Amino acid sequence: MAITAAGAGSNLDVNGIVSQLMAAERTPLALLQKRESDYQAKLSAYGTLKGALSAFQTAMQGLADPAKYNAVSASAADSSLLTATGNSNGKAVPGSYSVEVQQLAQQQKIRSEGFASTSSTVGSGTLTIQYGTYDNVLNTFTLNNAKPAQTITIEPSSNTLSGVRDAINAANAGVSATIVNDGAGNKLVLTAKDPGAASSLKITVSDDDGGNLDTTGLSALAFDPTVGGGSGKNLIQVQAAQDAKLRIDGIDIVKSSNTITDAIEGVTLSLLKTNAGSPTTLNVSPDTAAAKTAVEAFVKSYNSINQTLSNLSAYNPGAKKGAILQGDSAAFSIQRGIRSALTAMMGDGRGFTSLSQIGVTLQKDGSLAVDSAKLQASMDTGFEQIGRLFTIGGTSTDSLISYEGATDKTVAGNYAVTVTQLATRGSLSGSQAAGLTITAGINDQLNFNVDGVAASITLADGIYASADALAAEVQSKLNGFSGLTTEGISVSVSPSAGVLSIVSSRYGSASSVILTGGNGAGNLLGASPVGATGIDVAGSINGVSATGSGQMLTAAGGGSAEGLRVAIHGGALGTRGTIEFSRGYAERLSKAAEEFLATEGVIATRVEGLNASIKDLDRRQEDFSRRLETVEARYRAQFSALDAMLGSLTQTSQFLQQQLASLPTLNEK
Repeated sequence: MAITAAGAGSNLDVNGIVSQLMAAERTPLALLQKRESDYQAKLSAYGTLKGALSAFQTAMQGLADPAKYNAVSASAADSSLLTATGNSNGKAVPGSYSVEVQQLAQQQKIRSEGFASTSSTVGSGTLTIQYGTYDNVLNTFTLNNAKPAQTITIEPSSNTLSGVRDAINAANAGVSATIVNDGAGNKLVLTAKDPGAASSLKITVSDDDGGNLDTTGLSALAFDPTVGGGSGKNLIQVQAAQDAKLRIDGIDIVKSSNTITDAIEGVTLSLLKTNAGSPTTLNVSPDTAAAKTAVEAFVKSYNSINQTLSNLSAYNPGAKKGAILQGDSAAFSIQRGIRSALTAMMGDGRGFTSLSQIGVTLQKDGSLAVDSAKLQASMDTGFEQIGRLFTIGGTSTDSLISYEGATDKTVAGNYAVTVTQLATRGSLSGSQAAGLTITAGINDQLNFNVDGVAASITLADGIYASADALAAEVQSKLNGFSGLTTEGISVSVSPSAGVLSIVSSRYGSASSVILTGGNGAGNLLGASPVGATGIDVAGSINGVSATGSGQMLTAAGGGSAEGLRVAIHGGALGTRGTIEFSRGYAERLSKAAEEFLATEGVIATRVEGLNASIKDLDRRQEDFSRRLETVEARYRAQFSALDAMLGSLTQTSQFLQQQLASLPTLNEK
């Protein structure tokens, strides 16, 4: 290149010359910086894409929930009597029902006599609260096997009326305590947490003053509904526990709560007041509005990610240039994967198999559009099929077989199920009738191992009225044992001709009930009780032997059904119909987005490559900058030397000129 400088000789413009030379030398560095800037822009674009994909995946996960499409709406003609909501399990049958509410469920309330003040002394000891059903005709109290007894300790430091109240509430024993002053005294009111006849209360007292049945001390709070006042019944009933009673389409129904989830399948009823003799009409219908909203949300979410991909990778004719990721293989792979998941057919030809059949179509620009009229028509004719287009799930032709799950390797399709062995539960049966007299310290201790967990219980002493009452006590104590409840383990205890049988609630080979000792072992179960370990279900799925665990059958690996899980709840051995497993569009797109966002996915790989390239460019720029420093120093040294030499030549020239000027001319000679 041409180099110009102001002046010459000692006036040489060294800085200007070096500056122009270095500008030329820095051209490759500018190219490296431009390349790094492009890479940084792509990193930013991938950050935008990753955020959009993450939001898309979250949306698809939500829209893969069958609850979005299977909801029903339910309403009563008289909403002051009851309200109704449809569940999302897809089991509600549209129709009209006649409902008559004859009685509302309520909790039992019992109260004490009046005390002078809240600081009045009541007493100390323990309160044992049991739950069950009181029959006022037979004057019997039958324990509720599902609700174990609760023991509350009243310390001497908490023996006042307010202290007892606080101790009861702190125990969280299923009973709340309040103090009510009615002007005649302060009365302790106990209210059962749960409504229903089977949640009636029985309170026995171990009083520190030694008298458990009198009216003084803590025994003033005793309440045995089967005995007389002053003999263990010192509280007064304010409100009896009772069940809800209603009649639906002429069928009488009794429930323990005013919130009823299992009277009409798929519908929850909330009873508000009675209308005996004047039935109201309950209407149940598909909630097409909720399903339509879900479909529209699917379309909106898809269009959002499609627009993001287009903005980042398409060519802009107006600007006459492509977007930052145009031609990028990773961006193209994501776009192709999403559209592939969207356009694939699903199902086996029965029912809807594509989005276009319900009015959702792909446009030229890659977006989706909804034909509302066609969508509504498809819901009117096949509402129950809409959800299958979007969700993952399975349906069984056998009511005793249910779909429980699948893995990423499970392929959509129909799979035959064959059962060769039903699951059983671990059990223990006595070898003789149980003795009904339990004496503290003599035969009240029992040690078990249930499903591999040790449990030790102490039975309440006394003479039990029947084997049923003793069975209820054993079941209550076992199900209330903390070691079992922590593990979610429970048992059922029932008598047959006085002989008790204890059965685990768990199915399969991990289920067992073993008597390990205790002074009451022989009295309760005899000298040679018989135990049986549970058995796992066995069978095949898709013609291949499946793995059984409890009631669960899991399809073996290697086939299209791999990972499919079904629960066998009973029934006959042999061929049991089919499970139809499907993967809907929302579920597919959620999985596709998940793969793109994975730590080893296409985005992570691309970002890793860009970061590596940027790091390499940084290194190359650092090396080049150091080389430029050396080059600039050399240029500066060379031109500084040239400047010095020119300055010297200038001085020599001036000297010679002066000398020549001083020589006599020829004319002077």
